[in-house]
Amino acid sequence: MGHKGFSVAVLDYWVPCFLLSVLSAYGDVSYSFPEEMKRGSVIGNIAKDLGLEASRLSARKARIDTEGNRKRYCDINRSTGDLIVAERIDREVLCGKKASCVLNQELVLENPLELQRISLHVQDINDNSPQFNEQMIDMEISESAPKGARFLLGEAHDADIGHNSVQTYTNGHFLLNVQTNTVGSKYGELVLDKELDREEQRELKLLLTAVDGGTPQRSGTVVIHVTVLDANDNAPVFSQAVYKASLQENSPLDTVVVTVSATDADEGVNGEVTYEFSRISDIARKIFALDQTTGEIRLIGEIDYEEEAKHEIIIEGKDGYGLSSDTKVIIEISDINDNAPEIYLKSLTNPIPENASPGTEVGIINVQDRDSENNRQVSCSIQQNVPFKLVPSIKNYYSLVTTGELDRELVSEYNITIIATDEGSPPLSSSKSVQLSVADVNDNPPVFEEQSYSAHVTENNKPGSSVCSVTARDPDWRQNGTVIYSLLPGEVNGVPVSSFLSVNGDTGVIHAVRSFDYEQFMRFKVHVMARDHGSPPLSSNVTVSVFITDVNDNSPQILYPAPEGNSFMTELVPKAALGGSLVSKVIAVDADSGQNAWLSYHIVKSTDPGLFTIGLHSGEIRTQRDIYESDSMKQNLIVAVKDNGQPSLSATCAMYLVISDNLAEVPELKDISYDESNSKLTSYLIIALVSVSTFFLTFIVVILAVRFCHRRKPRLLFDGAVAIPSAYLPPNYAEVDGAGTLRSTYNYDAYLTTGSRTSDFKFVRSYNDHTLPADQTLRKIPTDFAEELDDSEGSDLGLMASRLSGSYGPC
Repeated sequence: MGHKGFSVAVLDYWVPCFLLSVLSAYGDVSYSFPEEMKRGSVIGNIAKDLGLEASRLSARKARIDTEGNRKRYCDINRSTGDLIVAERIDREVLCGKKASCVLNQELVLENPLELQRISLHVQDINDNSPQFNEQMIDMEISESAPKGARFLLGEAHDADIGHNSVQTYTNGHFLLNVQTNTVGSKYGELVLDKELDREEQRELKLLLTAVDGGTPQRSGTVVIHVTVLDANDNAPVFSQAVYKASLQENSPLDTVVVTVSATDADEGVNGEVTYEFSRISDIARKIFALDQTTGEIRLIGEIDYEEEAKHEIIIEGKDGYGLSSDTKVIIEISDINDNAPEIYLKSLTNPIPENASPGTEVGIINVQDRDSENNRQVSCSIQQNVPFKLVPSIKNYYSLVTTGELDRELVSEYNITIIATDEGSPPLSSSKSVQLSVADVNDNPPVFEEQSYSAHVTENNKPGSSVCSVTARDPDWRQNGTVIYSLLPGEVNGVPVSSFLSVNGDTGVIHAVRSFDYEQFMRFKVHVMARDHGSPPLSSNVTVSVFITDVNDNSPQILYPAPEGNSFMTELVPKAALGGSLVSKVIAVDADSGQNAWLSYHIVKSTDPGLFTIGLHSGEIRTQRDIYESDSMKQNLIVAVKDNGQPSLSATCAMYLVISDNLAEVPELKDISYDESNSKLTSYLIIALVSVSTFFLTFIVVILAVRFCHRRKPRLLFDGAVAIPSAYLPPNYAEVDGAGTLRSTYNYDAYLTTGSRTSDFKFVRSYNDHTLPADQTLRKIPTDFAEELDDSEGSDLGLMASRLSGSYGPC
């Protein structure tokens, strides 16, 4: 038999690819487009198809999402709304021989959250040529084969589908018959045109061409090497046309999945059947292995339901001389719960203002599970005790919202753990931590550490010295918690408070602006305001009471008798005065207070040391013994008045006593003066005494009546005719009983001197409480007077004096 050549027959068949945009009844969008489009190619305008405003796509964060970690094959142009190709799309890789190749994508819009499903129908193009499994087909034909015998050829595989797949086979010498097998694939059969003669030709080489129906048309060739053998007229026959098996994912390796079996009616080598994969995907080839002798299909790799749920394999059974038949093996993978849910944080508002109202949405969570059925049903929750919760939204989306008031001063940061659990058996779970910070708002005013403050300042302090410190705390953050201090406007005794104190705005330390004088005011109050730097600022006030502490800075002031060198004072002491008789009294005051104003009286010098004594705290001068005729008529006493301060301050005065019953017995009053400077004052005193005498006759009757009324009173203490001179009275004297300061009242009775021919008597006028204001001179006027004196706290300083009542003696 001579060698026959093959010719190529081309079937012109063109399948157009078109673009289809359909809006389904459920709001989903479908697009149909050819595979292998360039990146950036426009599939369609999804904004127009969904009725969306292209200008709002950026504001609503429009994006294309896929389930899990699958590739995102398309993207959206937020400016135009065009749906564009993002990755190379190869229909053969994605869908294999499936008649329909659909990719599901999702359009996600926020504010409000909206999902639109996009179905991408990928159309096949003729981009694959027919290919044979081998470069050469070895075929053995028995010489006994009759004319018209058919010999099955290995089919050519084309990754394309439909008309783009293999349509016909051609050759030049043998008759070629194209058949379609049970799985829809076309294969060729060589038809023996005339009997073979092994002795004439032991082998033949034929060129077989497989041609598809695409445009442009593609073809593939294979060399058929025909060996002429002895007769083998029976092909193997499989026990089942289709084998089905179910395999659980994650099954152990070397598991026998299924065993195929074929028999051949021939004997010997012609009846020995071997098995091999005729058509198998690259994924399945890595997972399954076929025993060529036994037909067992074993597991050699890990299987994953989520990667491929079903495998279809074509197995060829071949006898010893090339006769073969095919069978299909379908292996379905059973899902187990081997994938934990995956949590995706799609959106998060961070930080959150602490004044956010309950129900505020702060984040969007998406939960996915790659398993199927109940294994992919997921519940999501927050187990911590935090003011947040998850609210189910669209599909597998959750909104993270607040459930209560937030307070940054209590909790400034939240670490929220979100737990997702599926409904598999056993259930699987996963968690994700979300860190949320709380932003501060100015919701807390400064709070002082004390409800009120007291400060004690010693008078005569240095200006600028620290008085006290106030502290206010503000739990807010940064400028909302930064506190500044200031004095509130006010007055102290009509003077602005800023003239007395100042406050450091940063530290709260209060300083004295000037030196304080306890004698002017003993205490006062100011109000300090603490204000933060928030917007609007918040503030609070506190009262600061300042107490002035007295120091011994004032010497005692002697009111009577006037201090030495100022006036001439003379007291008459009756010759008949007995021991203990009141002769006179030293009156002194001290502007200080407390123990600084406790006065004591001492006789530091006297003409006759044993004749007179003075009350330590009363200042009363009394005789220690009876007056003797031998005692000197002129008695001079130097009295010192001391306060009880530290150090002690003192003042002295001179007291001039004349032992006589009337002035006529005194030869020269002027000689009593201890200094020539008193001569002028003595002259004034003499004139005053003469003036007093002229009033004596006028009041003689009144005085006799008074004497009659008092005839049963104790014996007169002394006679005299000396007037209390005008003297300076220091202001603001505080009354301290028993300490030598002037009491409210001190009364004296004036008596006529016994045997007086000149009607001499002493004027002792009464000076009651509040008689002298500051910086005024005590003057003798016919009537009593009173004038209010007021210090900074409303305390009055009283002055006292004696009132003229007729006789001179204690009441």
